[in-house]
Amino acid sequence: MRTRRSRPRLLATLFHVELPPHASAAVVESSLDELLPVEFRADLMLELRDAGGALVLAIVVEVQRDMDPNKKFSWPTYVTVVRARKRCRTVVLVVAPDAGVAAWAAERIDLGLGLGHVAPLVLGPAVVPEITAPGEAEAETELAVLSAVAHGNGPNGLAVVRAALVALGRLDQEHAMVYFQLIWDALREPMRQALEALVMERQIEGEATFPPFVQKLIDRGKLEGMREGKLEGMREGELKGKRDTLLRLLARAGIVLSENEPARIQACTDIAILDRWIESVLGAKTAAEVLS
Repeated sequence: MRTRRSRPRLLATLFHVELPPHASAAVVESSLDELLPVEFRADLMLELRDAGGALVLAIVVEVQRDMDPNKKFSWPTYVTVVRARKRCRTVVLVVAPDAGVAAWAAERIDLGLGLGHVAPLVLGPAVVPEITAPGEAEAETELAVLSAVAHGNGPNGLAVVRAALVALGRLDQEHAMVYFQLIWDALREPMRQALEALVMERQIEGEATFPPFVQKLIDRGKLEGMREGKLEGMREGELKGKRDTLLRLLARAGIVLSENEPARIQACTDIAILDRWIESVLGAKTAAEVLS
């Protein structure tokens, strides 16, 4: 996977920890099953390397929306397995959108008899600022992603997520897709639906404000269904408007409709035919002339 200069300095800034000197950061395969009989898969794993390519720090990232006692056993496993396999210092970074979950995740995990522990770094709403301005998000893309994860379900959630998605458009697709998946996994259903609706609206209006892969990662069937539903609703509204216009023009022209002709007008689903009938009202004396 290609590497890029990232901003892991955000960890140093937010947690007041000293990171080892490094020249690059890369998103790598997050499956940890190589040394274990069952699969352990984190949401994301980052590797920091120095100018010579030596690995200096591995960061295992987990998005945690709810309290799960099993995580207090898997997080130490992540640390020990990655540390043994990569032969480098390793930390677990938990991104928790909920303040209560963040406090729970920050508790030290006793490995036995108080002789050792694992202390995850936790990014919660209290630590991460809310970024809603696209310009600010583009300047600090990684922080914008963390902001979307931490605050995406809050009162300003849609604005925070939208700013982050605009910022992702400046990254290469490989990194942008990984970051978007982190955001998507952290969102709860109401906000996911709001985001789906926003993407659908931009598609209908022809506004490409989000990276093209966003549509692919959102449930395509659901998105297409919403899109078709809205388009059908718009078409029905247009048809109703034209039928009502035609009936009003006929009434003003004093043209009397037979018993079956109102039903014929209401049954018409061809906008072009309705337009032709509307134009035919001018100068017509009977309904037959209009509806011919």
